[in-house]
Amino acid sequence: MIDNIEADFRQVHDAGVQTRFLPGGSIEVIGDFAPGDPPAHVLFDFDGTLSLVREGWPEIMVPMMVEFLQATGTEEDPDALKEVCSKFVMELTGKQTIYQMIRLAEEISQRGGTPLDPVEYKNEYHDRLMRRIESRREGLRTGTAQPADMVVPGSIELLELLREREVPIYLASGTDEQYVREEVELLQLDKYFGKHVYGAQDDYKSFSKAQVIERILADNNVEGTSLLGFGDGYVEIQNVYDAGGTAIAVASDETNRDGRPDPWKRERLIGAGAHAVVPDYADAQQLVDWLWSGKE
Repeated sequence: MIDNIEADFRQVHDAGVQTRFLPGGSIEVIGDFAPGDPPAHVLFDFDGTLSLVREGWPEIMVPMMVEFLQATGTEEDPDALKEVCSKFVMELTGKQTIYQMIRLAEEISQRGGTPLDPVEYKNEYHDRLMRRIESRREGLRTGTAQPADMVVPGSIELLELLREREVPIYLASGTDEQYVREEVELLQLDKYFGKHVYGAQDDYKSFSKAQVIERILADNNVEGTSLLGFGDGYVEIQNVYDAGGTAIAVASDETNRDGRPDPWKRERLIGAGAHAVVPDYADAQQLVDWLWSGKE
């Protein structure tokens, strides 16, 4: 049985690992990887991997954390506190949000403060984030914004190609499940995932992406090699790699969306064990053809 407490980052590939690009596209293959049997089950992360509804979330989380650290009476410069928070927030990206808040509580204790329950920090962060993104959500509700404008470029095309292959598609997110389900529906992606949408729970130890993978494999009586996973956080990449599946890193630049990978994400996700890296899904057809046929 897999432990539901999400593991810390573990370096699989070093920074000097050789890579190559599939001809004429943006798909970067790591080492000598070549696809094996066609995937039978496909797992996606959500925020940054498909959805861009929450783009800019660090601009809400980090300043909030700095406020709470300043309230301890520390004499540290606000810019220094911002650097501290930014570092651990990004390092923990991919885990459930509560892990970032647990770390905040630890930082408060280290500065002589008395932290709240991390759930309270998570709720405060979420309230602030929802105020920032409510206009985006409302635009999707009313039709003044189009789902295609709030997903990683090519996402819908990729999901359609996977549906044509008749493979089950699953979603596992570190965001609270109720909000993931809402935003999946707002983006009109529910038709691809059906009931297979999983997210963080109030009892954070009762959920993990590794647990979702274990359930997929056990329920379908298949080996990990049948699994294909997409993600922009190290957790899902590491989990798919550990299960023996094929891990596609989505090094999405959520702000610019210009077809170039985010350098920090790319390096981090290669290190976590990605088999290939894409900046988005502009080359979705080539990617699916390659994963199913192995032909470059």
